[in-house]
Amino acid sequence: MTREEWLVAAIDLLRPDFENAGATIPEKVRVTCGWPSRGGRAEKKKVLGECWPPTCSEDEHTEMFIAPTLGQGMEALDVLVHELVHAAVGTEEGHKGQFRVIAKALGLEGKMTEAKAGDALRVRLIEVAVKLGRYPHKKLTPTNKKVQSTRMLKVVCPKCGYLVRTSQKWVDTGLPTCCCGEEMVEAEVQPVTDNPETGETV
Repeated sequence: MTREEWLVAAIDLLRPDFENAGATIPEKVRVTCGWPSRGGRAEKKKVLGECWPPTCSEDEHTEMFIAPTLGQGMEALDVLVHELVHAAVGTEEGHKGQFRVIAKALGLEGKMTEAKAGDALRVRLIEVAVKLGRYPHKKLTPTNKKVQSTRMLKVVCPKCGYLVRTSQKWVDTGLPTCCCGEEMVEAEVQPVTDNPETGETV
């Protein structure tokens, strides 16, 4: 079973719970383990799930994403229920109105933007997790280091010492001539940094 198959199976098991809470999960729905469009790698208040309305889908499916930073089945199910409420009541509701009504009826508790399963819902999700077996996914921990862009090459005049930096592209095209008339030569490779104290590469 893939991660997506596991999540789809979870949706099918949860459909009666939504019916009992007075809501219906759309039939045309997709879910995947993937990055939300924003906030998935935030240092604080990471976005753990996201629901896109059928109006955004070429074939009119509600699309949901469960963050790959969640490695446990119970964590994934908790976020899945939250996103399914959005799918059931419509994303235009935000976290108010019918979202709040259905979320509470299902057993989600706390601030609605971060609503999580209360004790009663957790018991139900444990039942679902047991039926599904282990969530076939391992937690992904991203690094938030800046990605180095272009390494700049130091080009120096062997006669007067005039120094400039340029990219490999322009070195390959041809080395420049110094203002003194001497052809410049490539020196050492030097990364461009925005912090001379730490050497953090842009």
